[in-house]
Amino acid sequence: MIDDNKVIDTLEALESFLRLVDNGGLGIKNAAGVALATNNSDGRPFVAVLDDNHQLLLGRWVTQEVFDNGKDLVRTGPNKLN
Repeated sequence: MIDDNKVIDTLEALESFLRLVDNGGLGIKNAAGVALATNNSDGRPFVAVLDDNHQLLLGRWVTQEVFDNGKDLVRTGPNKLN
């Protein structure tokens, strides 16, 4: 499920989103990982919260700038960069 009304448009907002996922603040059960991806139908970038079977639990659209520059943040996690 991707929330069409919420777009992450800064790296700070991406970091906040990742912290919420890590801390269980979004109420997501069985979250196993986070990835940046693109929508197959239109190429629009988003951040995906995935379960153990790599199924999408939650997605938020991101701007192209966040997609291009947030890969390390997603890969290492918000707590490991600082």
